[in-house]
Amino acid sequence: MLHIHGVKKGFHVGGSHIPILDIPQWKVSRGEKLAIIGPSGSGKSTLLHVISGILRADQGEVQIDGQQLHRMTESARDGFRASRIGYILQDFHLIPSLTARQNVEIVMPGKMGSAERRDRVDSWFERARLGDRSRHLPSQLSRGQQQRVAIIRALINEPPLVLADEPTGSLDWETADEVTGLLLELCRGEQHTLIVVTHDLNMADRFPKRVHISEINAIDGVKRLAGAGKERAI
Repeated sequence: MLHIHGVKKGFHVGGSHIPILDIPQWKVSRGEKLAIIGPSGSGKSTLLHVISGILRADQGEVQIDGQQLHRMTESARDGFRASRIGYILQDFHLIPSLTARQNVEIVMPGKMGSAERRDRVDSWFERARLGDRSRHLPSQLSRGQQQRVAIIRALINEPPLVLADEPTGSLDWETADEVTGLLLELCRGEQHTLIVVTHDLNMADRFPKRVHISEINAIDGVKRLAGAGKERAI
């Protein structure tokens, strides 16, 4: 499913180059469910951005389902991500003027018939236990319900790879536990490959596999902005 080889990524800050990723080799099998843990600034989010094609690695190879992202143009990576990768973020990024179902429908293929679209959306909202909330605006939903909508949006096109960046970071512990269970349940049902980065060890413990970022990334420690004197969460 995922194969990373010789990937390096860094950023230029204040005239200095800050190395973030140095990954000699890393593979994730199809259908695997894993949580990546590690401190702020250790490259977890940058790793997801490189995997998804949001960021291009400075060097190295990133392959997903045999497709070589490192050889694609930015527009080709955008198209690949839209069709093959579901991305779940901590801050939901729901459009406030649209209902929950409209926030989901906006990512669905335009060629899909209206009846099929309606039935698929209804089915996913029922599976996420939000059947009676689909026509509510985000402001009328709790944070946990908003995150469930974001999960539906990421999964509804049945992408083979699902990435989640601190998906429970802004939720209370009880809601976070419920959202974690739902995410694992839905991804198991569809045989998605699921990669989550998190600070939440309780969330990580629920995954079949837990990996520390230091097992992937050859760059140790927390990066610091040159001359800033404070940690940078990357």
